[in-house]
Amino acid sequence: MIGIENNRNQKGRDKMAKNLVIVESPHKTGPIGDYLGKDFKVVASKGHIRDLSTKGKFGFGVDVENKFKPDYVAIKGKKSTIDELKKEAKKSDKVFLATDPDREGEAISWHLFDALGLKEDHYERVVFNEITKNAVLEAFKHQRKIDQDLVNSQETRRILDRIIGFRLSKLMQSKTSGSSAGRVQSVALKLIVDREREIKDFKVEEYFTITSLFDELQLKADLYGYKNENIDLKTEKKADEILQKLGKKFTVESIQKKNKNKAAKSPFITSTMQQEASNKLGFTSKKTMSIAQKLYEGIKLDTETVGLISYMRTDSVRLSDEFIKDTYRYIETKYGKEYVGTMKVKKKKENVQDAHEAIRPTSIYRDPLSVKAFLTPDEFKLYRLIYYRALASLMKDAKTENTTIVLDNLDYKFKTTGQMITFDGYLKVYADYEDVKDSLLPSLQENEILISTDIIKEQHFTKPPARYSEATLIKEMEKLGIGRPSTYSPTISNIKMRGYVNVEDKKFVPTDIGVEVTDKLQQCFSHIINVDYTAGMETDLDKIADGKEVWHEVLDHFYKDFEPAVEEAFQNIEKEPPKETGESCPECNHPLVIRKGRYGEFVACSNFPECKYIKQDEKEELIICDCPNCDGKIIEKRSRRGKIFYGCNAYPKCKTAYWDKPTGEICPSCKGMLIEKKDKIKCSACDYEKE
Repeated sequence: MIGIENNRNQKGRDKMAKNLVIVESPHKTGPIGDYLGKDFKVVASKGHIRDLSTKGKFGFGVDVENKFKPDYVAIKGKKSTIDELKKEAKKSDKVFLATDPDREGEAISWHLFDALGLKEDHYERVVFNEITKNAVLEAFKHQRKIDQDLVNSQETRRILDRIIGFRLSKLMQSKTSGSSAGRVQSVALKLIVDREREIKDFKVEEYFTITSLFDELQLKADLYGYKNENIDLKTEKKADEILQKLGKKFTVESIQKKNKNKAAKSPFITSTMQQEASNKLGFTSKKTMSIAQKLYEGIKLDTETVGLISYMRTDSVRLSDEFIKDTYRYIETKYGKEYVGTMKVKKKKENVQDAHEAIRPTSIYRDPLSVKAFLTPDEFKLYRLIYYRALASLMKDAKTENTTIVLDNLDYKFKTTGQMITFDGYLKVYADYEDVKDSLLPSLQENEILISTDIIKEQHFTKPPARYSEATLIKEMEKLGIGRPSTYSPTISNIKMRGYVNVEDKKFVPTDIGVEVTDKLQQCFSHIINVDYTAGMETDLDKIADGKEVWHEVLDHFYKDFEPAVEEAFQNIEKEPPKETGESCPECNHPLVIRKGRYGEFVACSNFPECKYIKQDEKEELIICDCPNCDGKIIEKRSRRGKIFYGCNAYPKCKTAYWDKPTGEICPSCKGMLIEKKDKIKCSACDYEKE
């Protein structure tokens, strides 16, 4: 069955409904059905129903010789969904395709139209940016037909990704230890690998600073110049020479005060929401998008199920006139007229689709505390962040008075700065997420004499550029025009899942496999796997969506350049054979070789996959206890996925193993091994728990 979620009065509605509404998610069917009433039956396709087949040349599912005509098949498990939807469509006077309001949603609507055999006069396309009664009812007043240009754009992206993914993945599997490559994935990985090389090539330089301390005034000032020139202290000798010249007496040379305005940031788009949720809440991009999806699809409140936020896949900072008007009224009522700001009109960035609004609450009157009881802790955190970001964007700028004091000591200039918030503006609601605080300086007068408590010299070293975190990688991808809002999270998940990067201190570190794959791709595909080409392809996809490019001509131009490079790569790239260790496999007598894995190099049998022997690293062998089933020892081991477990060192003769750390004690009840589990000692085989 197709997951038609029953809502109130659904049985009666089934008999009376003249109109069928198809959405993507079963979670939407209940609230949308309630909004539309008894004449509408709302069902879900559960996302895509079809995808490219694996027939034809290289399994592309595309007829390369016939204008890249795609061959679509039902996704596994979706045939029954399609059959059920066909039955429902035939019984209905009109079918409304109400999938998500982006290119992906437009494509799903087209697949439904095609797979269900709908006629032009039998269907309408409706889109809404939020799941609220007003938005849904308004959408049904503005029905339209499927936008074929948007469908062509999504279809082109899918075909591109299939061709590049299939061909380059096959190449990497045959020539490297890697398993896949992709149009966006491989460029994102290259950014990480390039950054790691920058770090390794970085030359650390020593430098010094000199700071004067005034303990009674709780003041310190840093040396920055001599007379009218800046000072750069690169040697300790130079720093010591200056220290010897300085006295304890300082003169206040100048006091400058400047008033500055600090504007609120724009409401969230997908990338900035993922970045801020990572930085402020510690969420991964995957977790952020999963929670945002739930908030968009609807949360059950006291008397209704309602979407709390607008659509979460967007690269537009635009807000609706209605939301702006309501928010201005809310700000004036709750905080005062002086806090009402103006909408900052920003120039549309290149490659921005601007299909719908920024991410915002569906009602400014639904403040976070009023819905907290209906949300999980993580849902509340993300909703609160989204709510206050949108609210703050329509509030007045904060105002600060910034003070700079320059002190003179024998023509050596020292500087200190301070800041005082004179009007909190948008910080009234967004202060928890901003690092803007008062930093007050003592009240001083020009020409006043100060006596320092101490003057200190400190040694420093320049630091290499930081590794990418999820937040900074997404920010860089957005800046460079790589991918789209819907691709950031799956791209990051892919490079982690493929073992191309490890995460250390929430930063990406490329593995040996990740470096190897990147280098092999650059050997033959540097003209395609690069930032400019990938960003340029996004521009071409936008032009297709706008009807300014012919989709199959874009594919043809790409393929004529790409396929010869692939053929050449298969011929010219040599796979380096794994280095032999000089030892023989204890199980099949084939040579042992050094292989590369996600967690570094390891020694294994050259006869893989027939023989799966992996040599345990004796240097890291940590004996835990005696094995209860043989004369061996239980040692700490690591699985292929890097997870620690505890197994017998006599493997494979003895396959005793535990995920939790054994204590070495035997269970008095069943003679099993006692293990440490959540601060308790329990039996690995029965319910016994040690007191």
